[in-house]
Amino acid sequence: MDIQLIKQSDLPFSRIAHELVGADHGGAGVCIIFVDAPPGEGPSLHRHPYEEIFITLEGEVTFLVGDEELPAGAGDIVIVPPNTPHAFTNSGSGQLRQIDIHVSESFSTEWL
Repeated sequence: MDIQLIKQSDLPFSRIAHELVGADHGGAGVCIIFVDAPPGEGPSLHRHPYEEIFITLEGEVTFLVGDEELPAGAGDIVIVPPNTPHAFTNSGSGQLRQIDIHVSESFSTEWL
C-alpha cells in the first residue's frame, strides 16, 4: 500500500460526519467516522459484527450500550464489543466532535 494523504473535507459526508472507508483507500483495515454533531443528534440503535472504538475529542455524549447509559466527554474512549446494540447522542450544549473507528475495512451496520 502506498502512502496516501486524504483531506477529511474530501471524504463523503453523512448527516453528521465525514466517513473514510478503508476498502476505498488501498484496503486500510479500518473505517473511520469523523463526527461533528450538533446538540441532540446522533445515530439510532444499531450494531456491527466487529468492535467500534469511540474517541471523544470535544463536547458531551451519552452512549446507550445494551441497556446501559454511559456519559462521556473530551478525552474519553469507549470500546463497544462486536454485535452489541449501541447508539449515542450529543447530550451537551455545543458541538460533539468525535472519532469513531470501525475495526473493519468496510462498514457493516444492522439498524435496530
